[in-house]
Amino acid sequence: MALPAAAFTADPFDQVVVGSRVRALREAAGLSLRDLAARSGVSAPMLSQVERGETSPTLSVAARIAGGLELRLSQLLRLDEGGAVTIVRAGDRRRGGNARRGHRFEVITASEPGQRAELSRHTLAPGGATGAADDPPMHEPGSRETALVEEGAVVLVCDGRRHELARGDCVTFDADLPHHFENPSSEPATFLAVLAAGLRRS
Repeated sequence: MALPAAAFTADPFDQVVVGSRVRALREAAGLSLRDLAARSGVSAPMLSQVERGETSPTLSVAARIAGGLELRLSQLLRLDEGGAVTIVRAGDRRRGGNARRGHRFEVITASEPGQRAELSRHTLAPGGATGAADDPPMHEPGSRETALVEEGAVVLVCDGRRHELARGDCVTFDADLPHHFENPSSEPATFLAVLAAGLRRS
């Protein structure tokens, strides 16, 4: 999600900066002004004024807007972020997996408060799997996941249904449903996965 350039200025309390950020986050979440008004308790006309930079919200109003976007106030104002650019060096990636299941992964993005998406790279040995059919959902309600197969072939099992994927195939699904990936072939398989937290609206 790309935010307007104004959102990266030095002063997070500038009303133009706040307005641009509120609008970008609202649109990224697929919410109309009316939707956000209902979720936050802040009127649609007030939200419109905030987004256009015509008024500076009080901390109380800003906190309600943040709540409507499912963020903390500090996340809305970017107070707990280290800056506009974060780099994770290849040697600093978080790594994990389950050797018994033939699964290894690396989290490529930084782990920071307010980050709404995570990119990871997974490797499955022949016959390996990221989980089992009876594993509970791992991600928060509303999460969506997109996976791109880099090498080999994998099967996504999501909510009991199997989806065969070959190299270059890309799939997007509701990640708050029970799911896992399997490698049914005799060759290793790798795929990239992007997890977007809490963006699906019912």
